[in-house]
Amino acid sequence: MYTCISILLNLVLLAAVFWLIVAVLFRKEILAIFERDPAANGFLEVLLTYSGIHALVFHSIARTLYRMRIPFLPRWISQTGRFFTGIEIHPGATIGKGLFIDHGMGVVIGETAVIGDNVTLYQGVTLGGTGKEKGKRHPTIGNNVVIGAGAKVLGDIKIGDNSYIGSNAVVIKDTPDNSTVVGVPGRVTKQDGKKIELSLDHVHVLDPLLQEIDDLKKRLDSLEK
Repeated sequence: MYTCISILLNLVLLAAVFWLIVAVLFRKEILAIFERDPAANGFLEVLLTYSGIHALVFHSIARTLYRMRIPFLPRWISQTGRFFTGIEIHPGATIGKGLFIDHGMGVVIGETAVIGDNVTLYQGVTLGGTGKEKGKRHPTIGNNVVIGAGAKVLGDIKIGDNSYIGSNAVVIKDTPDNSTVVGVPGRVTKQDGKKIELSLDHVHVLDPLLQEIDDLKKRLDSLEK
């Protein structure tokens, strides 16, 4: 009986130490959740229940082994992380500080993807490749980028800093800094060359094509008068 209690206490202590280490190493990611998710109610809740944090823990371990050129094990760890979190991050992917993966189910981040600092990904986002080419074949995401639910960013392209990719957009071309991209294929509208303030409002995103149609309608109305 005493032995069982001792083992249980040791396991609890090990778990506490593990989560303490996670809290320290992923401090910026935890702070990002509190900044960007109104549903975040407490530190322990975020640490223990947010799949985005858990996926990053798996990725950190897998990437360390991947860079040591250890075969098989990094992919096995990443697939284990996918099983538990619903988020698939290849061990080869490079991820900056402050990444927030909201909900996360269905998120896929490819082998040669590069993600900058303070990026936000919503559920169903794919940072994928095109074709069967080798080398750099996944996107590079700049700093302070928001990618909406279901968006697909494909190929060796660059998404500029401070940009917003609308929900369900399919982006296959480079986008400049401070841009909003919507539609299939993705269409870019620059906000007067100014930085777009971080917003979680996915409803009121301007479609550049609809803006052009609206402008044409106004011109036609003016000519008719």
